Amino acid sequence: MPVVDSPDQIETMFTQPDGSYRFARWGRPIAPVVFGVEDATLRTVKGAIEAVATLAGHPIAETDPELGSNLMVFFFRDWSELVAIPDLDQLIPDLAQLVTRLQTQDASQYRAFRFDEAGAIQAAFVFVRMDARMAKLPADTIALAQAAQVFLLWAPQAFDGKSPLAVLPGNGATILRPDVAGIIAAAYDRMMPATADDKSHALRIFARLQGKD
Repeated sequence: MPVVDSPDQIETMFTQPDGSYRFARWGRPIAPVVFGVEDATLRTVKGAIEAVATLAGHPIAETDPELGSNLMVFFFRDWSELVAIPDLDQLIPDLAQLVTRLQTQDASQYRAFRFDEAGAIQAAFVFVRMDARMAKLPADTIALAQAAQVFLLWAPQAFDGKSPLAVLPGNGATILRPDVAGIIAAAYDRMMPATADDKSHALRIFARLQGKD
């Protein structure tokens, strides 16, 4: 299974397309809500979020005092469904243009973040289009992958061509890749900042993974 061999691997996972380093984690308890699924899947999605929260040592709340729910997860069949959701265009700027772009890209997922004054994650919106490929995946696999990708502001290319998940060879259970789990846990260390724009931050995460910081 993948391991982190150097700080460069971590740096790449938080380097934006313009070459800048940008890291952020949640700065408040996460209050999730899930739309478009049956009760059984709802429990699976919330269970995955709680599992990653436990790994990170980050609290889950029933409600957010400002927003009510600050992590909204939407499951649907077609991107066009988003424009019909009441008030969603108030939360997602230029929603119609975004939907057109995602349709053109034949995208299956998209995440949008909102940040507080300090730069930490204040809210996140996760959109999962259940196309033929997604429909073949178990619900717990989709849920865990989305949870892992919403706990940090990963770079757009962080998981290009590779999943944040791994399958245990013994029993076939799906888990977070050890390198991804390690980075999340280290990033949420109470001595680490909630946001960073200097590449030395990657060195600090790497040091924690090696038990040297």
